[in-house]
Amino acid sequence: MGGSLDGDADTSVLGIARLSDATADEVSFCALVEYRQQVADTGAAAVIVAVDFESPAGTPVDLALIRVDNPYLATASVVHHFFPEREPPPSIHRSALIAASAKIGDGVAVGPWAVVGEDCVIGSGTRLGAGCVLADGTRVGDDCRMFPNVTLYPSVVVGDRVIIHAGAVLGADGFGYATDGGKHVKIPQVGGVVIGDDVEIGANACIDRAALGTTRIAHGTKIDNLVQIGHNCDLGPDSILCGQVGVAGSTRIGKGVLIGGQAGVGGHLSVGDGAMIAGGSGVTSSVAAGTRVGGYPHLEASRWRRVVAALRTLPELVRRVRRLEATLAGGEKEEE
Repeated sequence: MGGSLDGDADTSVLGIARLSDATADEVSFCALVEYRQQVADTGAAAVIVAVDFESPAGTPVDLALIRVDNPYLATASVVHHFFPEREPPPSIHRSALIAASAKIGDGVAVGPWAVVGEDCVIGSGTRLGAGCVLADGTRVGDDCRMFPNVTLYPSVVVGDRVIIHAGAVLGADGFGYATDGGKHVKIPQVGGVVIGDDVEIGANACIDRAALGTTRIAHGTKIDNLVQIGHNCDLGPDSILCGQVGVAGSTRIGKGVLIGGQAGVGGHLSVGDGAMIAGGSGVTSSVAAGTRVGGYPHLEASRWRRVVAALRTLPELVRRVRRLEATLAGGEKEEE
């Protein structure tokens, strides 16, 4: 991971822990300024910090500091070292139901009660957890990991090295209805879903199939738990959607977009490359590339913060206005 060491290079480290929990044989990390003061009180043998980190007053003189360009990335490497992923051995459980026409690659693991439908293709090294269901015609690439009870509807295509957590559903019908005399008539959803390489999809997330055409999630995008992606959406590469985000149908999201938790994005909109949407926001119109927005309806981020600051003073402003109105009303009566 590179970096430089301030301290004893012979220090023995046997694990990694939080600053508040670490002991003398563990390493910890400090990536946010909010936790800087905890470095002075940690019991860790060493702390991973940014290159320009300044130790707070009271930091033990024998505490080693590992200075790196990206503390989070370095910490990820250390965690992987101490907690390597334990992959299930290649095997197909006797309770799994696999169609005769399915094509299973080398080194695949299929857990108990999993179902693999007709004409499915599963790439080499992929692992299916207990109760996973791959409907007819689905395609899953190499070295994927599906945790228990993942469901892929027909015609879903998943790239290589994709991680899908428990309970996620890919390819369910999009939410589309026509109205006829006050009754809602279902519009058939006959499109598909394509997931790019190196995507991660959180637990109980839902990605709907297109009405016509394809719902796409490009390579490298990370989707948190309980996220809803509507039909015909197109998510660009390397974007991040945090927990409980909802994206309505036919919306296009660019490359490297960050959407905070519980934000909602309306349908048939576009969000440009590198845009950032604050958690809890309601996006009601398209967002330009590189823009930071927040609030509902969304505003440019700096303006949104000013609006929020003004709202905090609103009760006092109301009282002042009422006092002024009372004063003016009294003056008018005297004149009469």
